[in-house]
Amino acid sequence: MSATAVVVIIVAVIVVAALLAGLMMAQRRRRLRRRFGPEYDRLVGQRDGRLRAEAELTQRERRVRRLDIRPLTDEARARYSAQWAGLQEQFVDRPADAVFASQMLVTAVMKERGYPTYDRNQVLADLSVDHSSAVEHYRAAEQISQSGAAGSASTEDLRQAVIHYRSVFRELLGDPSRLPDPAAASGPVSDASADEHLAGCRDDLVSPDQPVAAAGKPEPVDQTPQEAGAAQAAGADIPLPRMPRS
Repeated sequence: MSATAVVVIIVAVIVVAALLAGLMMAQRRRRLRRRFGPEYDRLVGQRDGRLRAEAELTQRERRVRRLDIRPLTDEARARYSAQWAGLQEQFVDRPADAVFASQMLVTAVMKERGYPTYDRNQVLADLSVDHSSAVEHYRAAEQISQSGAAGSASTEDLRQAVIHYRSVFRELLGDPSRLPDPAAASGPVSDASADEHLAGCRDDLVSPDQPVAAAGKPEPVDQTPQEAGAAQAAGADIPLPRMPRS
């Protein structure tokens, strides 16, 4: 075989190898974008490049595969659903307490499913692998919770925090249409109350498919009883706090 033929074969092998490597990289990129959604683009912007971001996302996948992540039992779903219905009703009189209770309930569900919860950034990274739609909601809820703890969150901010936590909660519990009736687990919670406080949330306020708003909205103006009734009739999911009568 002539030297020219050897060179041609070597060049052909290198070209084929490069094409295969490029094809594999493109397939991995498409898979990561489908799996992580907006988290993929956010991390690419943070890491100033796709290769670094994709390497980190791949590492997240490996880490989560090593965790003992498990689904909730039907009994646990019913128990947590009933607890959520109760804390959402609590918002009427104690908005800040309801936000804290929402945070604790989401954390409890994570722990029972096998997610480590000791580090906030790690929680976000772990959730992004199998629950990418919930990550931005969790990030926004935590931001508002911190503002609330500092006393700088408005009542509407706190209401949005509960809605954000609710999105994470429902994602972790599973398909909302298959959730057990909270009334069956809690007794005192009526069917009407469960429908109003679990299934009747106003998803147009915060949709998993829409950009998540940050904290800092202006404090809403006081409402008359007639205005409050009209707001609830329009489909408000988290009831507004009771205003003291003058």
